[in-house]
Parts: sequence; C-alpha cells; structure tokens
Amino acid sequence: MARVVSAPAVEGVSPVGQAGVGPPADLPVGSPSGGSRFWRRLRRERKAFVGLVLIALLAVVAVIGPAVAPHHPDADDFGILEPPSLAHPMGTDSFGRDLFSRMIIGTRVSFSVGIVAAAAALVVGGLLGLLAGYYGRWVDSLISRAIDLLWAFPVIILAVGLVAVFGAGFRNVTLAIAVAYLDDFARIVRAETLGLREQDFTLAARALGATDRRIMGRHILPNMVAPLIVQATFAVGLGILSESTLTFLGLGVNPATPTWGLALNEGRDFVRQAWWISVFPGLAIVLTVMSLNLFGDGLRDALDVKGVAERA
Repeated sequence: MARVVSAPAVEGVSPVGQAGVGPPADLPVGSPSGGSRFWRRLRRERKAFVGLVLIALLAVVAVIGPAVAPHHPDADDFGILEPPSLAHPMGTDSFGRDLFSRMIIGTRVSFSVGIVAAAAALVVGGLLGLLAGYYGRWVDSLISRAIDLLWAFPVIILAVGLVAVFGAGFRNVTLAIAVAYLDDFARIVRAETLGLREQDFTLAARALGATDRRIMGRHILPNMVAPLIVQATFAVGLGILSESTLTFLGLGVNPATPTWGLALNEGRDFVRQAWWISVFPGLAIVLTVMSLNLFGDGLRDALDVKGVAERA
C-alpha cells in the first residue's frame, strides 16, 4: 500500500508574528486576501471540486445513514443471494441481509476510522516533529530514530502487527492506523520547523523574550498549515483503505458491525455466484479514496504545496 507525503515547501507564506516581530501573515488561507486567492485557485481546480462534491455526498450518507437505510442492516428475513432489484438495489448477501442498507451504515464506520486515525496521527506526529525540529540535538536524534523505525515497516504490516498484539475492535484498529501514519506528519513538521526556526521573525521573537511554547505555537505552526491540511486529506483516504484491508483480513472492527471491508470478506466465496456482494463494497472504497485523493491534489495545487513523495 502506498503512502503519500506532501513535501514541506510552500510558496507565498510569510511569517506569522507579533507586532514588531514580523509582518502580518500572508497565508493562502489565514488572511482575508489570502483566503480569497485560495478560493479562486480552488474553484479553478476541477478535480478538487469533483472530489469535494463526492466527499460531501458520502459525508451526508455517513451522518444520516441510519435514518435513510431502507432496512435494518442485520435483518435477515430476505432471500439469500438475491441479485440487485428495485426492492434491493444492491442485492442481498449470503445471510439474506439487504446489502444496500449495510453499505449505508458501513459508510459511517469507514469515515469515522479514517478521520479519527488521521487526526490522531496529525496531533501526535506533528508534536513529535515540532519538538525534533525545534530543539534539535539529542531530542531530534531520539525522535528521528524512532520515526525511522516506523518508516522502515510497510504500513499494512505495521498495522496488522499492532492489531494482532492489542486485538481487534474500533479503538485498536484506529490506534494501529494512526501509529502507522504518524511518521508522515512527523517528517513534514520536522522539515518545516528546521527552516522556520532560523527565520528572522523567529529569531526576533526569541530576542524579545518569547517562550519556546509561544514561538512554536504562534510563529512556527501557523506557517505549516497548508502542507498539513493536504497530508491530512490523503491520510483520511489511506486510513479508510487500511481499515477495509484489516477488516477483510479478519482484523478489523467488531465482526457484527457492517463495514465495507467485511462485505468484501463475506463476498469472496461467492464471486462467481453473487458478484454484487464484492463489487459494490469495492466500488465504494475506490470512489471514496479517489474522491479524497482528487480533493487532496486540488488542495495541494491551490495552496501551492510543492511536490509529493510516495512510499510503497
């Protein structure tokens, strides 16, 4: 599974500082004029618009899913392996359950895992990268070696190992995915911090007696928002894909919880006999991850984040 890491360099970002420390921020999103430029660029990115529309539709389904599902996801009083029809738009599975209803409920689970895992990876990885880049020396060496250790393992292998040790379930799966991707955020933040800590506005703030916490929170972090937003968008898609993979392997969330990966797992024995059990969940995963990637690509272009590095 490939992981995508946005390179740290961002064009058009001026330092964020106090009065007398640095000029007002000219961030693509932070200032009014910068925000208008950002939205103009984003509107010109058709792929970002398409991705955003698809993500919005899926998000609505995730929020109101239980209210619009035509049947209870565990109701098994229908015909077994019925093909798609007006009564069952996606057919039924091997237990006689409506696949369309289970897909709708599974949207919430997949989005929840992806968003929570990406947020946790952003917070923990970002904090580690900030500390490593700002303090340097032995702090940087210690954190960087730990991050290199995580980086050495393929994502899915690391996630499988963590789930095998701590057990399956929503919390453990989300934690495993977050740990597997936090090194991406740590590397981005560290690289940004190494450059920003030597900028004039940072040196001026230090000379005026600003604490390390204030310098990191008010002068360094705001100048790396753009690449972190882009990376977080990619991380949500990769988190959804990882959750589906773990569930397909039997290491995901509770087996009684309807998820896209579980539907794929249940349909692998009926590929020839009942293709719809595997095809529709697979299409849902592809559509969701593709939408997030399109939106992430558009954000990267709109925010002028240079370059993307991929790791298998």
